[in-house]
Amino acid sequence: QVQLVESGGGLVQAGGSLRLSCAASGGTFSSYAMGWFRQAPGKEREVVAVITSDGRSTYYADSVKGRFTISRDNAKNTVYLQMNSLKPEDTAVYYCAGRPWRYGTVSYTDYPYWGQGTQLTVSS
Repeated sequence: QVQLVESGGGLVQAGGSLRLSCAASGGTFSSYAMGWFRQAPGKEREVVAVITSDGRSTYYADSVKGRFTISRDNAKNTVYLQMNSLKPEDTAVYYCAGRPWRYGTVSYTDYPYWGQGTQLTVSS
């Protein structure tokens, strides 16, 4: 069973950049597809980006396409989310999630392993 710990959230001005990290332990990280999800107050958890276990394929929600980049370093057991051109509507708690399969999905219910979340606040 894998444990996930996010870091890197904070307060940033609109137009700024931030990188989230998610460190994994206790499992075979390279066999897990990983996803970043977010949840704003009063809203459902939504997918942000997904990456296959080998890092060769990625998926992005339309709302972040061209601004966010998901990547992973299997040697470091870490997945990243580089966020550029941030907007106030990106404000949310960001979670990384792991799925013991080569491919991820866009549904948060398909991910059994979750981090505790990290808050991102984008000010206008």
